[in-house]
Amino acid sequence: MSTDFQRAREALGARLRELRTEAGLTQRQLAQAVGWAHSKISKLETGRQTATATDLTVWCQAAGFPEAAVELKAGLRRLETQYRSWRRQLASGHKGIQEALLAQEQRTKSIRVYETSVVPGILQTPDYARHLFTHGARLHRSPRDVEDAVRARMRRQEVLYQRGRKYQVIVWEAVLHAGVGGAAVMRGQLDRLAGVVGLDTVSFGIVPFSAVLDLTPKHGFWIHDDRRVTVETVNAEMELKDPLDVDLYLRLWEHYEQLAVHGPAAHRIIARARAAVDA
Repeated sequence: MSTDFQRAREALGARLRELRTEAGLTQRQLAQAVGWAHSKISKLETGRQTATATDLTVWCQAAGFPEAAVELKAGLRRLETQYRSWRRQLASGHKGIQEALLAQEQRTKSIRVYETSVVPGILQTPDYARHLFTHGARLHRSPRDVEDAVRARMRRQEVLYQRGRKYQVIVWEAVLHAGVGGAAVMRGQLDRLAGVVGLDTVSFGIVPFSAVLDLTPKHGFWIHDDRRVTVETVNAEMELKDPLDVDLYLRLWEHYEQLAVHGPAAHRIIARARAAVDA
């Protein structure tokens, strides 16, 4: 369990304890009032067990603060969003993260990816990945295990050729013009993307600059088997499992999928970006 997740659970437990003590109830008295084991009260208050939405409603009613349930349920939803800071994840470098992602992706049959500013890791060339890892380590002041991380990222790409898996990748056209690593790196990366178009296990689409956007590009996200979503920010990675959150991202995905071009049209956009690099 991540440290960030545990701290959030402990904070929720502390709020439950405040409500109980404000009501003048001991743990045993509250347990008797709601018909729970005393141990459950203790575990909830100390963050050793995660409350359900029903638990929160029952607790607040028994303590005489039914209106507090709304606040606590909002906190529970935040708790169910696992927040993992890069500072902690990168304490031992990038390689371990890549290996963990490989293990996750081997258990996943369908992945939908949307990116607005960077080529997804599963489609990166070694040089493109090397540039990102080098500067990511500098930004986060983490151990520089760049070459090990690059090799681990390339191993992740083996799943692209395994039957029974489906990757659906959409990028905003800006990704093709970001200039990561300079002209030579981008030439190789654009050639790699051109080769991806047509793979049986990969659907690669581009939202062109000319698309009429009802929803702005916002941030990138990954949807795994339509059950969980990962979102990366500068300082952390979030994992969303709440069905309402997953449904929101699925609807956002469908919006961009309708705007994206594939096949020959995607090839033409990549070719234009390649020509711009050569100019």
